Amino acid sequence: MSDLPTETDVLIVGAGPAGLALAAELKRLRVSPLIIDEQTAIPSTSRAAVVHARTLEVLEPLGVSSELVAQGVKVPMFRVRDRDRVLIAGDFAQIPSAYRFALMCPQEKTEHTLLNRLQQLGGRVVRPCEFVGVDGSETHLRAELRADGASRMITARWLVGCDGMHSRVREQAGIAFVGAAYEQSFVLADVHMDWPLGREEVSLFLSPDGLVVVAPLPESRFRIVAAMDDAPEQPSAVFMQTLLDKRGPLSIPGRMHDVVWSSRFRIHHRVAERSRQGRILLCGDAAHVHSPAGGQGMNTGIQDSVSLASVLAETIGDGDEARLDSWAARRHRLALDVVALTDRLTRMATIKSRPFQRLRNTAIALAGRVPPIRTALARRLAELDAR
Repeated sequence: MSDLPTETDVLIVGAGPAGLALAAELKRLRVSPLIIDEQTAIPSTSRAAVVHARTLEVLEPLGVSSELVAQGVKVPMFRVRDRDRVLIAGDFAQIPSAYRFALMCPQEKTEHTLLNRLQQLGGRVVRPCEFVGVDGSETHLRAELRADGASRMITARWLVGCDGMHSRVREQAGIAFVGAAYEQSFVLADVHMDWPLGREEVSLFLSPDGLVVVAPLPESRFRIVAAMDDAPEQPSAVFMQTLLDKRGPLSIPGRMHDVVWSSRFRIHHRVAERSRQGRILLCGDAAHVHSPAGGQGMNTGIQDSVSLASVLAETIGDGDEARLDSWAARRHRLALDVVALTDRLTRMATIKSRPFQRLRNTAIALAGRVPPIRTALARRLAELDAR
């Protein structure tokens, strides 16, 4: 604890993608934040694995976009299928961006890239270090931190919670987290397999037996995600193979070799009642959580943070806090839009009634014949509407 400062302009709690992006961008703008995290190191699992065009755009000034692209797999297409039948195809090559693809890049690679840039700029993450609580006044905050069994009080002008869905910062600020959980659970697995549809598309199967998504990852891996009523805690290769056989392509099924990593998770759709409470601000999963449909979560969180960095730097310079209210209102609206989109996609994809499944698939197939609809869908998924 002796290397902790006694005061800082900005205290960031949480060193995931949102926290690291905020810290690095602040350093680039000549503000030196203190960023802490409870974990001893970046987890070595893939977790959120898609980086969209808008995120690569906003990270360009930080100088990490080209490195992320070099580490990931550029996927130009997504297709929604009912087994072997293509219902709708979207082409990211048609979007108005320099990044005309979805980048499949495991989260640990994204976090290490952001951490390396932060360190190049002279910053670091203090870990393991726990945020305990905060109190304050109109001019500053006093935060209690704990590390190595000892506590330390830090004075900060601003506190930013990037500490996830169960955010202690949000709780301390008394900000409600409005929403609910979905009934179904989901399984996720990174696997090696022979896959007949190649590595140029993300495939979403809306089969009669349920949803399954397959996407390529670096190192010749594939990501499989499926909705389940009763998912096992750690899905095996046999379990994932059975899922693919029941829900994936019929004519040439995929053949599993091994599971590198697997998990089970429940998903929520929740948005913080507000993104600012006095001198406390929220970014990423602390401000909004939702279905992984469309891969919007980590992307929206990084965009929260990069946009906040410039606003905070200007506010620290001139003391005008009105722009922070504008930032908070805009990010709240965007979060509500993302949650609404992913909720619609999730409920559509997890319909259980066979008649309604047939009706859904017919409607998607009809929409897939209209080029402007396909282009609009690709643009929305790439989050270019958030510009």
